[in-house]
Amino acid sequence: MPRAWQPAAAIKASVALHAGAAAAIAIEPALWPQALAAVAANHGVLTAAGLWPRSTLLGPNITRLPAAAAARKEIALTIDDGPDPEVTPRVLDLLDAAGARATFFCIGEQVTRHAALVREMVARGHQIENHSQHHPTMFAALGPRRMRREIAAAQESIAAATGRAPCFFRAVAGLRNPLLEPILAGLDLQLISWTRRPFDTRCGDPVRVFERLVRGLAAGDILLLHDGHAARTPAGQPVILEVLPRLLAALRDVGLQSVTLATALDHD
Repeated sequence: MPRAWQPAAAIKASVALHAGAAAAIAIEPALWPQALAAVAANHGVLTAAGLWPRSTLLGPNITRLPAAAAARKEIALTIDDGPDPEVTPRVLDLLDAAGARATFFCIGEQVTRHAALVREMVARGHQIENHSQHHPTMFAALGPRRMRREIAAAQESIAAATGRAPCFFRAVAGLRNPLLEPILAGLDLQLISWTRRPFDTRCGDPVRVFERLVRGLAAGDILLLHDGHAARTPAGQPVILEVLPRLLAALRDVGLQSVTLATALDHD
């Protein structure tokens, strides 16, 4: 069932500004340069908000776990762009060894291609969520119809493989536009970003990736890693495979527990 869409304050302000600019030009045509400048500035703000993955200006965006989950010393480890048949099984083994659970934001076509692996991920206690059907590089520039098709198709692909439709969506690279939130509301999805990211699709240095994840690490954090499109270390190893054991050990040492998003949010 869809949830009600409530335009964010920034969207309401944008609509009011456009209406005001049109009214000003209708009353006094000579004001068109000022009106155009105001509209252009408004579009610049909306674009900047879409390019800031943790922004809430365009609508609800979960960047941390709720206070109740933080009080239980929980964090959410989220892993994007898979499943990868070479990398993901090794990630699962590392998680199992540490007794950790993760949320995988998967690409729909990869889910269909590797459905047996996805079912194994679920059977081992992990959560599968929506990261679009094809992971288009220009996702944030898509119009409403294509954007909805990307998200809805991934919903269907994941539901077909796992028997459960996702509850959460993560935008490609975290980038979006003002059209996304009403689409997510119509599909009853919540947008999830992160507390901290290590840029592990670009950086193959496991030390730097690890340090970015643990600098300021605290209960309630949502951490981002990639099993698909992972950068390679100088030795040719997917960087997640070198970082994850150290990260899980660091969590254990400070008494933090990695749980699925569903666990953290449902408890709240």
